[in-house]
Amino acid sequence: MAAGALFGLWQGLLVASFASSIGATLAFLTSRYLLRDTIKQRFPERLAAIDAGVEKEGGFYLFTLRLVPIFPFFLINLLMGVTAIKARTFYWVSQVGMLAGTFVFVNAGTQLAQIDSLSGILSFNLIVSFALLGFFPLIAKGILNMLKKRRVYKNYSKPKNSTGT
Repeated sequence: MAAGALFGLWQGLLVASFASSIGATLAFLTSRYLLRDTIKQRFPERLAAIDAGVEKEGGFYLFTLRLVPIFPFFLINLLMGVTAIKARTFYWVSQVGMLAGTFVFVNAGTQLAQIDSLSGILSFNLIVSFALLGFFPLIAKGILNMLKKRRVYKNYSKPKNSTGT
């Protein structure tokens, strides 16, 4: 049964959000301590290049992976465990990055739990919840594109208007 069905939307969101972030961090740490040294010995140049990129953009890269679920989260947890990203950074970025998706799923679970008849399947709230599930990756991608543009232009100032206003 979904956390939203047991606890309601806000408590379910809180429980599911922290549980998923803690679980992801445990998988990350397991990967870090069981796999990193072996992979580092086998592919030292590749891991060094990946670590350099993670050092520069690791938090944002992880945030992107968390917000747009292109790859399964268990794979992200394991792969990030072999990089040099700090466990603290991994945890808080995962917590924030998975929050919106967790909200969408907990909300859908809450709406499903409220169905008491066949006609409840066509309720407005349930239809909106499932629409959010479908559109969430597209919305997240749009938000990420906007954030990337901001990052590109953050060191540049906007030109002043030539009319003096």
